[in-house]
Amino acid sequence: MTRTLLDPAITTTLREAADRVRAASGARVGDLVEEALLRTLTDTITLGGDGTAFVITGDIPAMWMRDSTTQLTPYLRFLGSCPPLADLVAAVVRRQLACLDHDPYANAFNDGPTGAHYDPDDVCDDPHVWEQKYEIDSLAYPVTLAHTLWRATGRTDIFDKRAHRVLRKITRQLRVEQDHDTSAYRFQRETDIPTETLARDGRGSAVGRTGMTWSGFRPSDDACTYGYNIPANLFAAQALRAIGEIATEVLDDAALAADAPALSRELVEGVERFGVVEAPSADGSAGAAGGGATPGRGYVYAYEVDGLGGVLRMDDANTPSLLSLPLVAPDVYDEAVWRETRDFVLSPANPYYFTGTAASGVGSPHTAPGRVWPIALAVEALTGTPEDRVRVLDLLARTDGGTRRMHEAFDASDPTVFSRPWFSWADSMFCELALVVADEAAADETAAREE
Repeated sequence: MTRTLLDPAITTTLREAADRVRAASGARVGDLVEEALLRTLTDTITLGGDGTAFVITGDIPAMWMRDSTTQLTPYLRFLGSCPPLADLVAAVVRRQLACLDHDPYANAFNDGPTGAHYDPDDVCDDPHVWEQKYEIDSLAYPVTLAHTLWRATGRTDIFDKRAHRVLRKITRQLRVEQDHDTSAYRFQRETDIPTETLARDGRGSAVGRTGMTWSGFRPSDDACTYGYNIPANLFAAQALRAIGEIATEVLDDAALAADAPALSRELVEGVERFGVVEAPSADGSAGAAGGGATPGRGYVYAYEVDGLGGVLRMDDANTPSLLSLPLVAPDVYDEAVWRETRDFVLSPANPYYFTGTAASGVGSPHTAPGRVWPIALAVEALTGTPEDRVRVLDLLARTDGGTRRMHEAFDASDPTVFSRPWFSWADSMFCELALVVADEAAADETAAREE
């Protein structure tokens, strides 16, 4: 493996951060954080000669738009104070935008036209594309990363002609997929696994028009049961607001500055009308379907709907998830509905909430039953209380299966049984949680001294 050499300023920044974690949470947690922070940058990122950076997931040699963003989460707090780190993130943004310019329907890309594919028999045989599963978050994540970098540093060099074109392309594609029957996108795979292909000759299950935008696949890379994924739509609405700000303040594009926020409102209104449904009972049996339910006690966000009466009540560990809405869609989600949704997601009424002797938390249909995801545990803590964060950080450190790494999922009663030995996204969410706990501990100490 070729390791990326880090600027000494980056190394110093990360080691100082790990020291703050050690002070708050102990030596072992601090050591795990330092190892993970350095490993993600040195072992998953390859710098190109064109000013871009390619990011693998860890154990898969392809670049996902989602993973390459979420893997950078714990570093974003340092963008303003560590210019070399900001340069590295800018290089990732440039590669992401180049990928989307090449194919905005693809979810994962190769480092050049290598011809590698998840499945060589897929409809898409583009040598640049690892997999062409259309997932809304693949469009939204790079936008939010670029927006965060801009707001943290003030740099606008990432918004060149290509970036401008891609932001227009993203907005246009989200509009096209409001009426999926007019879209040319198809995805078919010869497989006995229904979540690995789309029904109706690759078009997916039937949907009605709702104002929301359609997605073929979830952030887990599993096919949607119903075409309107609620957390993905709210995340897209947040990203469209960011596009509007960039178009207004940087690009001087009045048309895009008007269109992107308008589309954001349409997505939110569609969610409010079709995606707020009666909560399931404690035993998990379904309540009434959506269609304009008044938000209030007893109503939650559905995970997916089809606009024809089909409603899926669940949550998935991958983000954007319902649980993660305060993190990914802070300006567009309804907090009252989300709090009811959180209670549902973290209960047996959610069919993918698992409890064992080692841990309890959200899992996914993407992995075996009874397996909890560290990503979801971190999201649970980050959207919970300070006490939740301390508790879950300790839990994650104790359920690494003795590997000193976070994994995709582990058995809730036996953490030595896990999937994906090197999953950088999970490592990064552990680091983000540890850094937040350290920040809160430092703030508490300061407040105590001032009393």
